[in-house]
Amino acid sequence: MISNPLMFAATSDFSGVTRGKAFPLKEMEKRFRQGVGWTPTNVQITCFDAIADSPFGSFGDLILVPDADTAVTLDLEDGGPVERFVLGDILDLEGTPWSCCTRSILKQALKRLEDVSGLRLIAAFEHEFQTRETPPGPGEAFGLASFANHRAFGETVMAALELAGVKPDTFLKEYGADQFEVTNGPDLGVTAADTAIKVRAVTRLVAERMGHPVTFAPICDPAGVGNGVHVHMSFIDENGAPATYDPDAQWGMSEKTGSFIAGILKYMDSIIALTAPSAISYLRLTPHRWSAAFNNLGYHDREAAVRICPVTSASPDSAAKQYNFEYRAADAAASPYLVLAALAHAGAQGIEEGLAAPQVTEEDLSLLSPDALSKRGFVRLPQSLDEALDRLSANGLVAQWLGREAVETYVKHKRGEIDQTADLDQAERCARYKAVY
Repeated sequence: MISNPLMFAATSDFSGVTRGKAFPLKEMEKRFRQGVGWTPTNVQITCFDAIADSPFGSFGDLILVPDADTAVTLDLEDGGPVERFVLGDILDLEGTPWSCCTRSILKQALKRLEDVSGLRLIAAFEHEFQTRETPPGPGEAFGLASFANHRAFGETVMAALELAGVKPDTFLKEYGADQFEVTNGPDLGVTAADTAIKVRAVTRLVAERMGHPVTFAPICDPAGVGNGVHVHMSFIDENGAPATYDPDAQWGMSEKTGSFIAGILKYMDSIIALTAPSAISYLRLTPHRWSAAFNNLGYHDREAAVRICPVTSASPDSAAKQYNFEYRAADAAASPYLVLAALAHAGAQGIEEGLAAPQVTEEDLSLLSPDALSKRGFVRLPQSLDEALDRLSANGLVAQWLGREAVETYVKHKRGEIDQTADLDQAERCARYKAVY
């Protein structure tokens, strides 16, 4: 069969879906310069493929310009087609980053962080996902036998990630029914979010090819466990030296690290609509689900919103390289670019304000009264996407960070998404998201 090989130019949009256009591979050099045509209202296509209220209507033209450094060519050597895709930025016709381009929003956030602190952000996204088949019986969680049953899938995923330029780390059978986790090594700045998109795309591709499709939906069963995306972060300074750790500080946080984390916690209830952005995300963000329900910092605590992760060396130099903290209130309904942008901006704000390092909690905050929480500076995080969007809309500072047009458009997008499942019960709603992600 004749073929004209195609390259898919992609963006991660407000729905967290990777969308774009394909062009002939032989035109790649030209497209790296000129891009492909794009439409402003495309950003209002929800995850259910309906168009939410759009401020752009049928007007306007943009270009999606691929970044050659992100190109992926993936041959699984299974007789199927070679997959090719490349990530890029959405620009206006004058070449200026578009206000609603998620990748450009992240670049601006990282520049702000570096300008105010001299720090460069290192990050890695951990992904949990489930197969879309009938779950197996008990005895599967972390089991050797269950891993053996899925060894071929895991080994193919890890090989494919490597081909895609990702540094594979671990693959495991997770606690939930037919649930897995895949992790990768850290990357600098925008590349960390690019990598997250590659991990999702490659994992889905391998699963489809092997006849076992998967979903990254935030939760598949209201009574079950959720699928989180945990974001690990650390810093290097302008010389490339580790800048997250201070062996003489409480809990090992350098002064800027403490202020950065304090900024995330202070503004968390206003940015969580960007990191946990689906109508079912808030089923997962409840106490005792090993997820985040309050804006607290924990030390090795997997129910904290931000967790200081363990290091495995007593050597200060080695500890400085390993030391990182983890944001736990994100999921794969979110664009990785928006997740990292929101965290970078909130952290930069904390540094600008000179916020003191937060105290580590070592208790079950769900047992405290609202008054007791308030006195200690804690808030219960929004318990629905509606509530999260209200808090995002009410915070003018976040609109300054991300751009007012982007925030207002995003809120309209998510209100439209909510409307599309408003008449469903929780189980039906989960099923709709399971099919999408």
